[in-house]
Amino acid sequence: MNACISVVCYKSKTLSNGENPLMLQVSKGGKRKYQSLGISILPRYWDFTRNKPKPNCPNREYIQKIILDKQRELQQRMLEFNTEQKEYTTTTLLNNENTKFELKTVSEFYHELIEKYMHEGKCGNRLIYKSSFNSLNAFSKGKVDIPFSNIDISWLTKYEKWLRSKNNKETTISLMFRTLRSAYNKAIKAKCARASDYPFNEYKITKFNTTTSKRAIAKTDILKFKTEIQPVGKRQYIELSKDIFIFSYLCGGINFTDIANLTHENIQSGRLHYIRQKTRKQIKIGIPQEAMRIIEKYSKTGKGYLFPILDSKVHKTALQKQNRIHKLLGKVNKNLKLLAAQLGVEANVTTYVARHSFASVLKKSGVNIALISEALGHSDLATTQIYLDSFDNEQVDDAMKNLL
Repeated sequence: MNACISVVCYKSKTLSNGENPLMLQVSKGGKRKYQSLGISILPRYWDFTRNKPKPNCPNREYIQKIILDKQRELQQRMLEFNTEQKEYTTTTLLNNENTKFELKTVSEFYHELIEKYMHEGKCGNRLIYKSSFNSLNAFSKGKVDIPFSNIDISWLTKYEKWLRSKNNKETTISLMFRTLRSAYNKAIKAKCARASDYPFNEYKITKFNTTTSKRAIAKTDILKFKTEIQPVGKRQYIELSKDIFIFSYLCGGINFTDIANLTHENIQSGRLHYIRQKTRKQIKIGIPQEAMRIIEKYSKTGKGYLFPILDSKVHKTALQKQNRIHKLLGKVNKNLKLLAAQLGVEANVTTYVARHSFASVLKKSGVNIALISEALGHSDLATTQIYLDSFDNEQVDDAMKNLL
């Protein structure tokens, strides 16, 4: 008796983004087993009667391809069992213990990963793996069409020396190696590479020094950015750059990407409510009067957003938004460096300095250390935001009085 294979939208489990996972449902001999397809969907885009995505479902063709590929794989496996006259259960059918490796080259696997993240709208992941591939491609002079087994300790040592010869910072080298290691692990899991060839058990990437220099500046230097400024050459966005820096500092160290995505809906009862793009953590924080004045200054020219960074009529896809934010962030950071020089601030000022300075100033003002975490100086301040959210609004508001 053959197994019955179908795909269902698993409503018993709801992910943090409101989507439900798509699951393979295999039934045989009165027993039923489920296996995740690795993708999820909002229930409004799923036809529960026909068990397939609705015509208006985003990435419908991509989802259908994954479903059909997996169904064909299981049907082929059933055919092999029947041909060899072997008994099988739902568990052995899904576990596929006899699966043969479908080895892929580094180039093939990277391109599949990049395409997958693009279809899923995970632009951050896509950019990381694309940067990693471009680095590998430059190092190998375009010869990335190699099996993963070629990446051994000797290969990795040469790659490290090449990265250093290009004057890459230690944090950049660490990121390149961590991304390559991640891709290798994913390839092993997908049976596109062999675990026996894995080089990172011996080649430790923890040796790279990923500590960064302190990014925070003093309150006195922060306040200089509130003064009137003189035009700097013919560069655009000078005033916007300054205002974004101050707004970030005043509003909990909110980063540039989150600022770009703010709309009027994020202001509720005089407070800023938003979900961090990076961690998906919900943030609720008071808006000081100075920050509200900055919002009012740009809200009418925001084209669907609070700040004139994105245009709701132009930047519709996740990739379009990412490209626009990346482009404008570069301009804003260049302007901040020019402003810092003009104001006599001796520091490499970027939008992230506002984020670090927010936490540093509160810490030096005697604010509860649990509120401002010890994650300062590291590239990720997600812990700080988690602590902020765990306290009452009154505690956060009282702490923020120390900013100016």
